[in-house]
Amino acid sequence: MVQIVTEMLRTEGHEVCPYTTADSAFEALEEQAPELVITDLYLDKTGAQGLEMLRRARALNPPAIVIVVTGYGSIETAVEAMKKGAYDYLEKPFKLEELRLTVQRALSYNDAISENVYLKKQLKKKYRFNQIIGSSPAMQGVFKMVERVADTDSTVLIRGESGTGKELVAKALHYNSQRQFSPFVPINCSALPEHLLESELFGHRKGSFTGAINDKIGLFQAADGGTIFLDEVGTMSSVLQSRLLRVLQEREVRPVGDNTPVYVNVRVLAATNENLEERIKDGGFREDLFYRLNVITIDLPSVRERVEDVALLVSHFLKAKSAENGIAIPSVSKRTLDVIHKHDWPGNVRELENAIERCCALCDEGMIKVDDLPVQLHQLADESISDSEPGLAPNPDTSFAEKDVKDIGEKAPGEIGGLNRPVGQLKDWIREQEQVYLQRAIAQTGGDKEQAAKMLGVSLATLYRKLSEVEDVQS
Repeated sequence: MVQIVTEMLRTEGHEVCPYTTADSAFEALEEQAPELVITDLYLDKTGAQGLEMLRRARALNPPAIVIVVTGYGSIETAVEAMKKGAYDYLEKPFKLEELRLTVQRALSYNDAISENVYLKKQLKKKYRFNQIIGSSPAMQGVFKMVERVADTDSTVLIRGESGTGKELVAKALHYNSQRQFSPFVPINCSALPEHLLESELFGHRKGSFTGAINDKIGLFQAADGGTIFLDEVGTMSSVLQSRLLRVLQEREVRPVGDNTPVYVNVRVLAATNENLEERIKDGGFREDLFYRLNVITIDLPSVRERVEDVALLVSHFLKAKSAENGIAIPSVSKRTLDVIHKHDWPGNVRELENAIERCCALCDEGMIKVDDLPVQLHQLADESISDSEPGLAPNPDTSFAEKDVKDIGEKAPGEIGGLNRPVGQLKDWIREQEQVYLQRAIAQTGGDKEQAAKMLGVSLATLYRKLSEVEDVQS
């Protein structure tokens, strides 16, 4: 039976490791780390070792998916196996086509689970605290405050100029809280007129106004259990300020045209680039609402107030934009870096990010020069500084990429990657090369991981697992 099943699965293109005794299978399980295990309940005459195989396979990291084969009269044991985590069971005698379809369904299910785990890791990685770039004292204060209040339900007011990253901080607060698997719902309060914003926030009933042809759930209800982020909250009209105050006080919303309030469990994060205290003096903002929103304040510094972070931000954006475009990370000339430091960046981090994206698209020969910067910055260039000498080189850990892999056979051992890096364990070097190869395949398929997996000759689950393994090591 093992031989027949093995031949069928290999014909389907699977890599198969067959074993006919419990001891040999147990010994190979951890070393092989399979995606799928097909096991009989009774592997020899000593008892139901299939359940022990199931336990060990599910204890792997990541756990293997298990299909149990059982004979007539062992259905109760098969049901027990299902309770302990088996994907499915087949009763002997079974048809090979039945097994083939079960394996196909199991691997598709595993692909979906692996992708879900990978995406959740990516999500948390994207919004963990150290993804907010900065080492300046001002940013260290922001990090400490975010870390202290993330896992609370306190209302937070995030203050800062346009482009300083207020929404990124809001996402960091949400995705590092107990609400992280519930909705994060952002809305820009300045983007909609009053009547539309009211309907968006609180919802409406059919017929409550012209054009209300159906009931509509508002964003507060959509965010139930999670977080709502009110960007530019200072632009709200006095009527909407009054309604928002009631939500914060009573934890309930009332859709337009409805007299019945609806309870909502929502954490409110708000942001503004205005001086709300001045707005209060002018009568443009309610003082009681301000105190409700301003339970905890996080002040984000402008780029002008954190010039020591500029090089870090440039390096971060270079790495991100190069990865998006599938290109090697360029260096920045000394004169270009001088211009970047001289500019006061009124658009803050957002303006700097856009400038670096432009530079990555326009630069030649792997070096960003002054001409690659936006035109309005050219006048800041100092002609006495070289535009060909590097002022900011690529990070060695991120530049060891495709070119270096091609050149490995032509270089002395100490020159691999163009760097005299200290030699570590071989498995770490192999993992690094594997990561380079995976990313190259993903880049060549335009980010399509399913196509990349086919190109590499592995399943989608294997690709996601290998990507996750590298990220776990790095973190």
